[in-house]
Amino acid sequence: MNYVRSLPHGDVVHRCFRCGYCKLPSDYVDFNCPSYKAFGWDTYSPGGRMWLIRAWLSDEIKSSPHLAEILYSCATCGNCKDQCVFPRFRDYLLDIFQEAKTELVNDGQIPPEVRDYFKAVMINGNPYKAPQQERGKWAEGTGIKKFSGQEYLFYVGCVGSYDEVGQKMARQVGTLLNNLGISLGILGDEEGCDGNEVKVLGESGLFQKLAAENIKKFTNKGVKKIITLDPHALNSFKKDYPAWGGKFLVYHYTEILAKIVKEKKENFKEYKVKVTYHDPCYLGRHNLIYTAPREVLKKIPGLELIEMRRHQQNSFCCGGGGGNFFTDILNKGEYNPSRLRVREALATGAQILAVACPICAKMLTDAVKAEELENKLEVLDIAQIVQRAGK
Repeated sequence: MNYVRSLPHGDVVHRCFRCGYCKLPSDYVDFNCPSYKAFGWDTYSPGGRMWLIRAWLSDEIKSSPHLAEILYSCATCGNCKDQCVFPRFRDYLLDIFQEAKTELVNDGQIPPEVRDYFKAVMINGNPYKAPQQERGKWAEGTGIKKFSGQEYLFYVGCVGSYDEVGQKMARQVGTLLNNLGISLGILGDEEGCDGNEVKVLGESGLFQKLAAENIKKFTNKGVKKIITLDPHALNSFKKDYPAWGGKFLVYHYTEILAKIVKEKKENFKEYKVKVTYHDPCYLGRHNLIYTAPREVLKKIPGLELIEMRRHQQNSFCCGGGGGNFFTDILNKGEYNPSRLRVREALATGAQILAVACPICAKMLTDAVKAEELENKLEVLDIAQIVQRAGK
């Protein structure tokens, strides 16, 4: 194509790539960027991508499979945004990467893995190509009922509905909340994809379709409050859906648990164990929920919470964001971000790596196996730890 491209935030690009502050003070040695760690080349860093996007906008380079791989390797963790020292435009950094991917979608220049992801969601309503009628099977035997006017809709999402690790987490969280007396219901086989990954991968048309369908369904059923299993769904419901008329009160399940333990509605027995907690990017950096999961863990007698070197705002991404959980573009052997993360968790001396996201749970569980650490480190979600410590 021989025209000069434009992006909504294209004027910011040249201000970013000449800076490089997000790589400091370590000068790459401890650069907190999962795609840079996986590939080891500057073009896979935030500034490197900006260089390429500028050249692309100026028609100095063309759309290509390699350019697409570089842009789609971004896990949208948001570390570059949080490390940026220029408040006037740092909030646009992830928008620029998303806008560039939207252009690639329009060009038909997307990696095959991304194409297959979109196709599966469009045809099947989920990236697993699984039947819609199986979406609520995870809840069988839990006693959790279909939504019929309860206080909360418990939204599980695609990973919690179809992935084996995600289903286990959905059962644990849903059963715990139900047993604690939280008034909640599920949509089961009526639940649809939230669309967060569709949006960040650049398919804006499909995202708008999914959002409109969900908003209509929630509204027609009288949903006012939503508890999400997945921080990625939380992000879309809170930040994107209001622009399309979907104004709901949205909570992550750890926020509900933190409220319960704060009000002393749940008692714990002593559980002597060392735990380190992994901050999910879409719970932490994207939605600033750092305290709630830790409040729950700290209420358990005998539990010692040990922070990893990189935690809270500086947490290191598991590599599953930005659609990489489904496309696997970042799976680069021993430099896979999730494997790097479990090594960091192991270094704390913890016996349990606590998670609060089904994508993180799957990524880190697989990484523990790949690192052959099954006898040294156990990946558990917050709800499962609470259940172990329950009286």
